Amino acid sequence: MPTADIVTPQDWDARVDRLSEKLPETLRRALDWLREPSRLWLRVGAAILFILGGIFSILPVLGLWMLPVGLALLAQDVPGLKVPLEKSARWIEATWARLKARWRS
Repeated sequence: MPTADIVTPQDWDARVDRLSEKLPETLRRALDWLREPSRLWLRVGAAILFILGGIFSILPVLGLWMLPVGLALLAQDVPGLKVPLEKSARWIEATWARLKARWRS
């Protein structure tokens, strides 16, 4: 993992690539299809729907899980989102590791 001080948009792209490799084949192919540059408007539309679903998370089926998915989809086309999302992901990983270590000791 790159150093915590220097975060680039390429770090986010690499994270998404690593995570997509862990998905089941069908889901991975669907994500790769959606990430193609020619799918811009479909991707942006899906991102907006996910973000709205995350905002209305008090309703059944919709949930807060939809907000980061929408932001991740939108980051494909808005490079300014990639660095904040990568920093957030690193913070979540570090916090999770600390909590796990505290729980185990």
